[in-house]
Amino acid sequence: MAFPYKHLVLGITGGIAAYKAAELVRLLVKQGVDVQVVMTEAASQFITPITMQALSGKPVFTSMWDGRIGNGMPHIELSREAEAILVAPASADFLAKLVHGAADDLLSTLCLARDCPLILAPAMNRQMWENPATQRNVAQLIADDIQVLGPAAGEQACGETGCGRMLEPQEIVDLLTKSHTPGLLCGKRILVTAGPTVEHFDPVRAITNVSSGKMGYSIAQAAIQMGANVTLVSGPVSLHAPPGATLIPVISAQDMLRAVLENIQHQDIFISVAAVSDYRPAQVHTTKHKKATQALSIELIPNEDILAKVASLPNPPFCVGFAAESENLLAYAEQKRRTKKLPLIAANLVNDSLGSDQTTITLLDDAGEHPLPRGTKPAIARLLLKHVARMIYEPSLRKTKPYEPTS
Repeated sequence: MAFPYKHLVLGITGGIAAYKAAELVRLLVKQGVDVQVVMTEAASQFITPITMQALSGKPVFTSMWDGRIGNGMPHIELSREAEAILVAPASADFLAKLVHGAADDLLSTLCLARDCPLILAPAMNRQMWENPATQRNVAQLIADDIQVLGPAAGEQACGETGCGRMLEPQEIVDLLTKSHTPGLLCGKRILVTAGPTVEHFDPVRAITNVSSGKMGYSIAQAAIQMGANVTLVSGPVSLHAPPGATLIPVISAQDMLRAVLENIQHQDIFISVAAVSDYRPAQVHTTKHKKATQALSIELIPNEDILAKVASLPNPPFCVGFAAESENLLAYAEQKRRTKKLPLIAANLVNDSLGSDQTTITLLDDAGEHPLPRGTKPAIARLLLKHVARMIYEPSLRKTKPYEPTS
């Protein structure tokens, strides 16, 4: 599969992940790409321009006042022939600059003055990535049609473990190749919720729903493979987000509701897979509730229904719900679909799916019931998304032709 770009500007910002840029340049050059490296002053503290020049075979630029550009405008000239600008790693500071249109160095000015796509591979400490300010910035960049690749989860240079690692160079090259491969959902923006929510009633105790997150993460991965731009809002799970997904970690149902509403405006499809707690404690104690011999009573109040809230928006995305039931599966699922006015719902028995790598679901829409063959969650995710694509692109067939699943 041919790499889609022949001329790239590779921007490198300050962070320990800058060392990965050396391997990224090597892989791009191997693909026949003409790579022009532009580094920030901070990036030069982690890897030298001489290294990047040796790997790219071209002089590296670090200053807006570089005299090697005859007309004195490197921020214009360096992107004239570029088919895209890729910033890897992109630091939290650089993301903030882009959101606010700041242009105080060569790379930020180059990105602001560009006439080509901008692609970012974020890299930062997990707390920096999870900070609400960073998450707001990422959401705005996506809304501005800037492609965000990763980050990944895992061990970090600071010694902590979590989300914020820059994707590996080969993953970035693979994702850039796939993003230009036509797919059923190419160009679609999809927001997926996954995992449980946790509702605390004191600092160490909480109520929750049981969910591994495997189905939601499988749907996110399948959507990326089909060409979609995926935002994954996830409760606490022991899974790594698929490379290419924008992960927004949350804890409670209220956290998830806020994250969804802050990111739903520009989405084409909303798939609500998360096992959201229906109730939360009316009172949250700031100190640990001491163990006692008498019974403990906790008043619970209902959480707002996230899926119903999105489906009732003035201009909602295409909404897909999940119904996990222990009895009367199809009847309860269809009732839920009609009550929330959903075009599509996926129904499954809780004892067949929870924590398992396989599942059996039935899709319900206006055309009727469409049972899918039992399979792994990644396989079922692909079948579900094919059905979604068919309903989006062929709305006239929604009520007239039965769905025939294909692998």
